[in-house]
Amino acid sequence: MKRDFYSILLPTYNERENLPLIVWLIDKSFEKSGHKYEVIVIDDGSPDGTLEVARQLERIYGKNKIVLRPREKKLGLGTAYIHGIKHAKGNFIIIMDADLSHHPKFITEFIAEQKQGDYDIVTGTRYTGSGGVYGWDVKRKFVSRTANYITQVLLRPGVSDLTGSFRLYKKAVLQDLVESCVSRGYVFQMEMMVRARQKSFSISEIPISFIDRQYGESKLGGSEIFGFLKGLLYLFATT
Repeated sequence: MKRDFYSILLPTYNERENLPLIVWLIDKSFEKSGHKYEVIVIDDGSPDGTLEVARQLERIYGKNKIVLRPREKKLGLGTAYIHGIKHAKGNFIIIMDADLSHHPKFITEFIAEQKQGDYDIVTGTRYTGSGGVYGWDVKRKFVSRTANYITQVLLRPGVSDLTGSFRLYKKAVLQDLVESCVSRGYVFQMEMMVRARQKSFSISEIPISFIDRQYGESKLGGSEIFGFLKGLLYLFATT
């Protein structure tokens, strides 16, 4: 019987400080669990030298574990996943942020949950059980909670954390979903779950702790919030 293999997609933009630590934590998590893995770094032309740091990590961990698939400029999260899937050897794909917001210690729980129920998707949630958010001020927590509540009312996705980006997919399922989605940016993650519900893919949730980035700047700004609202209305009208 062929062993499961896990490909972790890490889209990066200006993550030179975070990348070495997140890769080290991923390696330690998989070393402890014994599962086979690779990290596919998809850097979108970071001006801070992220790609050079990734090359150093490739030399340290080996090309079998660190796979570099850079692009010349920022082309969007959805296309980053499509680009990464093309090069992924694994039969399972894990997507997560490279900024240390998602701790790799939860990957073991994702894998165990998927195996127990043979789920198509296992997604992390900040809003049930022991899940939570740390490092955000009251205003940002309020905005996040409000946005999640509105999406629950309008879209009824069947998951408690629609905008999360820490997930495990069967490779064929992720391929199907990214080809079906038309959204860009932060709305992309919402559309993935809405389309998964439409296609009757099985989904389970694991509570996670979301930690605000320690290094670098947040990429959430006014344009992203406007894009979120625009995307939300699009999904409400078309799903």
